[in-house]
Amino acid sequence: MKLLCHPLAAQAPTIRAASGRRQWMDDTPESFAYRCLPLAIANQHGWEVFTPSGLTARWNGGVRVEDVEVVLDLPLTMHQPGSAMSNFGSGILTFEMSFLLRTPPGWNIWVTGPVNGIKDGIAPLSGVIETDWSPYSFTMNWRFTRPGEIRFEAGETVAQFFPVRRDLFDRITPELRAIQSDPKTLEQLNIWRESRQDFAGRLKTGDKAAAEEKWQKGYYRGLMPDGKKGPGDHKTKVRVPEFRPAEPRPGKGR
Repeated sequence: MKLLCHPLAAQAPTIRAASGRRQWMDDTPESFAYRCLPLAIANQHGWEVFTPSGLTARWNGGVRVEDVEVVLDLPLTMHQPGSAMSNFGSGILTFEMSFLLRTPPGWNIWVTGPVNGIKDGIAPLSGVIETDWSPYSFTMNWRFTRPGEIRFEAGETVAQFFPVRRDLFDRITPELRAIQSDPKTLEQLNIWRESRQDFAGRLKTGDKAAAEEKWQKGYYRGLMPDGKKGPGDHKTKVRVPEFRPAEPRPGKGR
């Protein structure tokens, strides 16, 4: 599957493979937040767009475009890829992407803020774009959650994107079904519940082995509750390729 990026500015797009790191996760005691594998895997999904210049943005609470003020640390980066501006009003801060994405037929691009990212005073607005046909560029928008001032540093992630099938929900039939209808899954669930309850009890009583273990790693290691191996394609890390220039076609000049 090809995911094409067409730059729309002279400067290279400020895109990189998504990072699994988050400052608030680093700041948890012993960085324990990374023990949650679903959280860590979500962080790494897709690609990030980052801002080339630090900036300060202020909103006075008004609805006009000029009620959001943007001050770039490097004014010459204005209108370059990843740069910020006030464009829509109503407390919305806009980042220019300056590229157009093209996906195969039937694939959209989901664009959001940094997954599991937390920023005080402002929140990212997500969008889904039909990039298999759309000739329109797009922006990444954040909305102030209250009047005040916020700060983005140079190199900070302002958007994250990844492909999703447009017919995804046309292919899915949601159904409620009692867990008892799947005896194997119910058996494994009960083993896990008993193990979890036992582990929590041992922690409370100061059991040395439980204290040293600190957390159970069955899911992280791709193991079933009874110790058997789970699926062979279980992942603890996502390896997202970087965007590279296309190879010249045979017979074409460089």
